Amino acid sequence: TLNKVENTATTATELLLTSYLSSDISNMLLSRFLLYSFLVGQAVNGFVSPHVQKRTLSMALSAYSDEDIMKDLGYKPGQANTEFARRFAPLAEKPIKTVGEAFAEFSQELGFTVNPLYKNLVTDLVATTHLIVVNVRFQRDPVWSLGLLTSLELLLKNYPEPEIAERIIKSLFKAVEVDEQEARAEADTLMKWSEGKSLADLEAAMSGEGDSVLAQVAKKAKDDKYWKYSRFFGLGLVKLMENAGVEMDKDEVYPVMEDFMTNKLGKSHISACADSDMFFKVKEKLDMMETLMKEIEIREKKRMAERLEKKAEEALKAAENAAKAEVVEAAEAVVEP
Repeated sequence: TLNKVENTATTATELLLTSYLSSDISNMLLSRFLLYSFLVGQAVNGFVSPHVQKRTLSMALSAYSDEDIMKDLGYKPGQANTEFARRFAPLAEKPIKTVGEAFAEFSQELGFTVNPLYKNLVTDLVATTHLIVVNVRFQRDPVWSLGLLTSLELLLKNYPEPEIAERIIKSLFKAVEVDEQEARAEADTLMKWSEGKSLADLEAAMSGEGDSVLAQVAKKAKDDKYWKYSRFFGLGLVKLMENAGVEMDKDEVYPVMEDFMTNKLGKSHISACADSDMFFKVKEKLDMMETLMKEIEIREKKRMAERLEKKAEEALKAAENAAKAEVVEAAEAVVEP
């Protein structure tokens, strides 16, 4: 009986799919077809085996391309009757690089193989930064620029070849199409402003008080309901907290970050607090790696010194033996008639 129900359900779904694709009802709305498919699927779901469900779903999905779906829905990018669509409509047709294309451009610009210890880290950095920048709601500001440069400094400060580390940074900026000099200038301006500032000063600026560079960023973010938080914005705030004397511990930074995002900017604090926690976890691991590398370097220098000392002792001993041999030869020459 179950086999008969299974065969009937499969046949029904296949007939529905075939009927939709036939010329007789080819103009049937996709939404109606999906509704029918859903109803049939729900009706027979309890009677058919998983492999039949998988096969029929695969048939339904394979019948449509993205273009077919967009055509049936009548969807046109940037032409919806919404505030969001009207605001970002000019960017609807802007070509966007894939992550793969961005990384390929990064690799070509770099021209060197990334150190194996840093390969996954750099790959993730390029991909993350690219996905942030291509988002239509992304807006670069001094806090974001400071956060990006702070991250790069932290992640690459112990890179074995300093000149390659510099090229990695330059290649990253070019691959994600962000002007490095402008970003550095923005970050420097914010850092100069933050010199000597207290946490209370940061809180006032994050509330929009005054006309400082941080206050301007905060006002813009707070007034824009489509403003989008990204990781480097949060890390820029962490750097400002450090300058203001906040203890660099995740438990100390968390409540400050929560206050900044929720009470000062009126945005969700969840992602920002998660990013600050992740920052300290990564920093801890990198500090451990730095300590380990220094210990290895010290041991290697000690071994080298021991080898040099041994060679020096051997050379000194050889010189002493040679001198003794000369003395013996000279004595023998005197004794001989």
